[in-house]
Amino acid sequence: MTAQDSKLGDTDDKIFVGKGDEQAWLTLALANRHGLVTGATGTGKTVTLQVMAEGFARAGVPVFAADIKGDLSGISEIGVPADFILKRATEMGLTFQPDQFSTVFWDVFGEQGHPVRATVTEMGPLLLARMLDLNDVQEGVLNVAFRVADDAGLTLIDMKDLRALLDAIVPDTGKKGADAEESPLADVKKAAQGFGNVTKATVGTIQRQLLVLENQGGTKFFGEPALTLKDFMKTDRDGRGMVNILVADKLLQNPRLYATFLLWMLSELFEELPEAGDLPKPKLVFFFDEAHLLFNDAPKALMDKIEQVVRLIRSKGVGVYFVTQNPIDVPDRVLGQLGNRVQHALRAFTPRDQKAVAAAAQTFRPNPKLDTAKVIMELGKGEALVSFLEGNGTPAMVERVMIRPPSARIGSITPDERKAIMAASPVKGKYDTAVDAESAYEILQKRIAGTAVTVDGPAGASGGGILGQIGSIVGTIFGTNVKRGRLSAGQVIARDVTRSVTNQVIGGMAANIGKSVGGQLGGSIGRTLVRGALGGLLRR
Repeated sequence: MTAQDSKLGDTDDKIFVGKGDEQAWLTLALANRHGLVTGATGTGKTVTLQVMAEGFARAGVPVFAADIKGDLSGISEIGVPADFILKRATEMGLTFQPDQFSTVFWDVFGEQGHPVRATVTEMGPLLLARMLDLNDVQEGVLNVAFRVADDAGLTLIDMKDLRALLDAIVPDTGKKGADAEESPLADVKKAAQGFGNVTKATVGTIQRQLLVLENQGGTKFFGEPALTLKDFMKTDRDGRGMVNILVADKLLQNPRLYATFLLWMLSELFEELPEAGDLPKPKLVFFFDEAHLLFNDAPKALMDKIEQVVRLIRSKGVGVYFVTQNPIDVPDRVLGQLGNRVQHALRAFTPRDQKAVAAAAQTFRPNPKLDTAKVIMELGKGEALVSFLEGNGTPAMVERVMIRPPSARIGSITPDERKAIMAASPVKGKYDTAVDAESAYEILQKRIAGTAVTVDGPAGASGGGILGQIGSIVGTIFGTNVKRGRLSAGQVIARDVTRSVTNQVIGGMAANIGKSVGGQLGGSIGRTLVRGALGGLLRR
């Protein structure tokens, strides 16, 4: 037994969580087997989350946690040795040592933390359809739009890019004569129709759902610079893991945006991180508060993907801990992946509550000394039933313990304290200013105006960057950039053939030059982008 063990402090390979008749230790080597923290409101879930986050940070494991009420922000400030904290520490045989932890605050709205952004292309159609609450037909059309954008190298960065693309794939319904001027977006419309019937009514419905998302603040989430997840996986100069806190009080007002954002983060981690196998400690621990929002009304296809990500992300060295009120909020096939359990008190006031108590009791490995179902309803504030994985990965018998007091401050911090932390942040300035690079909206607008491939006005007056310049040169050679009057049928055919050759030449030249579209993310001509398990873009 080490000196740390004698004081019931964390060791190099374990986190001390609480003490009852037995001590509750979370083994770092088994922490990536995921976990569950449940309990009714006011029973101490947030303090338990803070205790676990502090333990991981001390061990050099970066932490990401959503802060719903603002209480978790206190982890960034030195703990206060209040009487009740000292009393609990003494009763547990623990030497209380005030501490604080390096913290980075994040906020989708950019108000109480660094802005968190993703591009529409990175998000992908599956998660975006979930965010917009689309039905199967609407989701199908959204998939068509993304496929057209991927094939055409149209980078979707923000909401206006997606709106412009949806407008572009709407088929022309009016009748036109043989000599009518072809739409500058005819190739986009034709490509969309090649994947299935895209109707104006369905596109209009998706556009209205986008408006709802915009009104809820979704426009601030989509854009650049996009979040680099490696910024979550850092340690401070003392070798401790950084604690990343997502300020989620306002974000939770749009539960679907909140759940989809966190699911996107999980999928990005899943796709980007290499296989790591069994490690002495996780690379990152992810706390998902209000986890029931992830599973509410999720279609079976999405649930299958969520289960796959949760099951396989363990091998990437990431531990996922769901925090919710009732264990029945988590589907059984996901619940079966959560090996480390902390159960605070539940109240059996309704039939659903009674079902939750019974379900919670049945998920623990029985302890002959405890009537688990009865104890769950008797637990006081700060008490919990705990069962962590041990030895060869089997659950320990459930124990009733008192959760240790955190070392950092309990409760929220002041606005001035938050400003000081953000001013000293290691990512200060990296994400704080939005960038509006040329992307699908600008490219499609130029095509409509005739400046992306063709040129109006005096010779040499070109636009659209390098693509426009190449188009100007080739268009002059073939005569496709000259305004014409009424064309005969033969001239229409000749024009179409010439434009087809022109576009192929331009596409090949642009691909060889390595033209990038959309700033940081970029796109490519003539290459279909590859998407991962949840439809996000694979950037490998």
